[in-house]
Amino acid sequence: MGEFAYPVSVAPMMKCTDRHFRFLMRLITRRTLLYTEMVTTGAILHGDRERLLGFDDREKPLSLQLGGSDPSELAECARIAVDFGYDEVNLNVGCPSDRVQTGRFGACLMRDPELVARCVDAMKEAVDIEVTVKHRIGVDDLDSYDDMLLFVDTVAQSGCTRFTVHARKAWLKGLSPKENRNVPPLRHPEVHRLKAERPHLIIETNGGIKTLDEVEAHLHQVDAVMIGRAAYDDPYLFADVDRRFFDDPRLVPTRHEVLEEYLHYADDQLSRGARLTHLSKHLLQLFSGCPGAKRWRRHLSENAWRDEAGAHTLRAGLELVPEVPRTSA
Repeated sequence: MGEFAYPVSVAPMMKCTDRHFRFLMRLITRRTLLYTEMVTTGAILHGDRERLLGFDDREKPLSLQLGGSDPSELAECARIAVDFGYDEVNLNVGCPSDRVQTGRFGACLMRDPELVARCVDAMKEAVDIEVTVKHRIGVDDLDSYDDMLLFVDTVAQSGCTRFTVHARKAWLKGLSPKENRNVPPLRHPEVHRLKAERPHLIIETNGGIKTLDEVEAHLHQVDAVMIGRAAYDDPYLFADVDRRFFDDPRLVPTRHEVLEEYLHYADDQLSRGARLTHLSKHLLQLFSGCPGAKRWRRHLSENAWRDEAGAHTLRAGLELVPEVPRTSA
C-alpha cells in the first residue's frame, strides 16, 4: 500500500513472544517487526526490569507493548524503554482479559478514547521513539465503524500516526480471551476502509491471517499486516517474508540451519540460568508439516523437562528430523 518500513510484524502474545521466541524468529526473518508480550506499567515500575525487559540486541527491530492507563506511569515506562534500547512503544487497547479490565486497561480503554489520547500524548512528550496503539475494531456494543473511526480520530489528535487494528470486536463479558481471538467475526474490510478514509495514517490489520498470500492481498489495502497465532504455530512461515515483502535477497535458512544457530543461543542462555523448557517450548512447531515433526515434538515433550536436559537434548532431537531442502528464492 505504501513504503512503510515494517509491512509485516509478529503480534505480541502472552506466554508466547518472550525473548527466546523472538530470538528464534530473528533467525528466520531479519526484517519483520517483533513485539514483546504485554508488560504492565506496575510490573515495570515495581518489578525486576531486567527479567521483564531485557533482550538480545539481535532481536531488533523490537517494540515494547505496554499495558496501563495512567499517563504519567506510561510516560515513565516509555523512558525506561528508551534506556533499554527499544525501537518503539505500543499501547495495548485490545486485551479483553478480566485482569486488564480490573486494572482499567486493554480493550476496555476503547470506551475512553480521550484517556488513550492523553496516555499517548504523555508518552510522546517523554520520548523520541515512536508511540503506537494496538486496538480492537470495537468493544461490546460500541462496535460500529463510526465508533472505531471516532476512537482513531481522537487518539490521532495526540500525534499518534500508526494504528494496529485487530479486526474483531471484543466481548468483555461472556467470552474468554481465547474465545475473543476466534468467536467474534473478522471484519477486515472495515480496516481497509479506515485506511482509505484516513490515508495519512499508517494502518495495520491483524486477525486470522495465516498465509503469506493473505498478507500480500491485505497489503493492497493497508500499510502493514500483523500475524499472531500462525507465527507461533509455524514460525518457519516467515522464512520467505524478507525476500517477498522487504526485498531482502538473503538466502533463506533451512530449518536445520535455524536450529543449529539457536543451539548456540541455548548454550549461552542455559549458562545464565535459563531452563531448557523455556527455550524448547518455542521449538515444538519449527518442523511443522515436515517428515519427523511428530517425533521431534514427542522428543522435546518427553525430555526437555528432565534435570539432565541441555542443549544436547535439542541436538539429539535434530537427528530425528530429516534435512528439508532450502526454500527457493
